[in-house]
Amino acid sequence: MARARTPLADALRERTLTLDGGLGTQLADQGCDLSGGLWSARVLAEQPEQVAAAHTAYARAGAQVLITAGYQVGYAAFARHGYDRRRTTALLGDCVALADRAARSVEHEVWVAASVGPYGATLADRSEYRGRYGLSVRELAAFHRPRIEALLAAGADVLALETVPDTDEAQALLSLLAGTGARAWLSYTVAGERTRAGQPLAEAFALAAAAPEVIAVGVNCCAASDVLPALEAAAHLTSKPLLAYPNDTSGTADWPVAHWRRAGARLIGGCCGVGPQRIAALAAAT
Repeated sequence: MARARTPLADALRERTLTLDGGLGTQLADQGCDLSGGLWSARVLAEQPEQVAAAHTAYARAGAQVLITAGYQVGYAAFARHGYDRRRTTALLGDCVALADRAARSVEHEVWVAASVGPYGATLADRSEYRGRYGLSVRELAAFHRPRIEALLAAGADVLALETVPDTDEAQALLSLLAGTGARAWLSYTVAGERTRAGQPLAEAFALAAAAPEVIAVGVNCCAASDVLPALEAAAHLTSKPLLAYPNDTSGTADWPVAHWRRAGARLIGGCCGVGPQRIAALAAAT
């Protein structure tokens, strides 16, 4: 089937959609080696067919939105491993093409979201869970600009500004989209009722509420127990659709998805530790 033709923003006004799960989780289950500083981006560069297979597994499980493998693709990080700028730009295009192929392999509509991971993800030192990198908003914007330009040129349906740990990085990302007509979602990684960097969620979600380019806002790569309070905080500030794709390290705990939907979640999936089986269950319940 062809890629979804309806703009994602329009679809979200009508119904809840199922996101995919953790790409790294599925790649590991497929036997891929995720060691080293490039993590899943290494598989993208060296074994693209494994990335295509992982996307296809989620699409066949019922995922309606596939998030690309570009989360840790950064020009400086790849330069340290011998990749020039042209090759890195090509990889960002490849990650969209691989998700597109998987989207076309199933009978239901599927949207492709181009992952724009945080600056800290390219450092491979878990600083994406701390934020406050010591960089200014301008410096963070300079880091993200070429990645976003490459992904927009590759033809994704939406940008997934995901696992954002603090408001400085959110400001940088949103400044790059201002006036472009691009569409994105903004998803913070949180701990309790604050961003990972410690800012109040009201401050964080207010940025998304004011940005016309943002079509949905919420949280990912967090504990499932943190989702509902975050969604409720966002709902006080914006009428935009909300989203949630938390981690699951247990593999068995039930999620209060009905409560998330009542709070306004229209994009629901999983992050670290979430595989196709749970996505299939979420899709069946949607």
